Amino acid sequence: MRDREREHGLGRGLKVLPDRGRLWVNLPDGRSVAWYDREAGRVSVLSAVHRDAALAVLRPYLSGAWTVGPPAVPSAADLVRLSLHPDDDLAPNRPGEALLGELEHGAAGARTRHRLRPDLLAQERVGAELDALEGAGWRVLHAVPLPGAGRVDHLLIGPGGVWCVRTVAGRRQRVQVGDLLVTVGRAAPRPDVRWARRAAERATHALVTAVTPALAVSDATRLDVAPSLRDVEILEPGTAAARLTRAPATLKPSDVDTLYTTARNLRTWTAV
Repeated sequence: MRDREREHGLGRGLKVLPDRGRLWVNLPDGRSVAWYDREAGRVSVLSAVHRDAALAVLRPYLSGAWTVGPPAVPSAADLVRLSLHPDDDLAPNRPGEALLGELEHGAAGARTRHRLRPDLLAQERVGAELDALEGAGWRVLHAVPLPGAGRVDHLLIGPGGVWCVRTVAGRRQRVQVGDLLVTVGRAAPRPDVRWARRAAERATHALVTAVTPALAVSDATRLDVAPSLRDVEILEPGTAAARLTRAPATLKPSDVDTLYTTARNLRTWTAV
């Protein structure tokens, strides 16, 4: 009887929180006592005292065959991630993080804010579709800062390799993509293609692996791409996920984890 009362008391206040493919069981003070890795089908228990209580709160989420036990020995990538200072971790960045900061806290005038909002909406729309690929083995980072004024809007790492994506807001107009320039409606052409190539080159140096440059065109009424443009991929919301999942597999899951751990560290990008 006392054992049951003690177990019931240990289970009080336990919370199940999702985080990047895992379900974590936390105490009221935020400490983790276990997690469930859906892909691996394993419940890892950090505290034997809370084992039964953790399994009880996880029970509604468990599916298929699963095992339970202590955490596996961490890989080299896990050790690097665990030692990463929060200020250097790019994983929490939201799509359009820099634009959000400028709109919320910057000194931009009304005209500039009006211009930035479609850019932010485009990055958020593209980012949401790319985030949905995590269930297919992809990892995504947003708003990766580069030295100077450069920035990678979205960095994808998955079975189909590493992709460096620059977002183009179509603003409900015709978008023309050439070998060097992008023209939206009647606005002056911008060198988005050249910027995408340059960002991919810098990412290649930072991660020491091949990186595919890509443009994600959002909210265009019509999209025309020059037939001669072959080294930069063109993505559109609604079809981008299918295009990426069909990409030939070039990276193993362990390679994806290692590259993602390297890429999420701000210090990786300070010298490229």
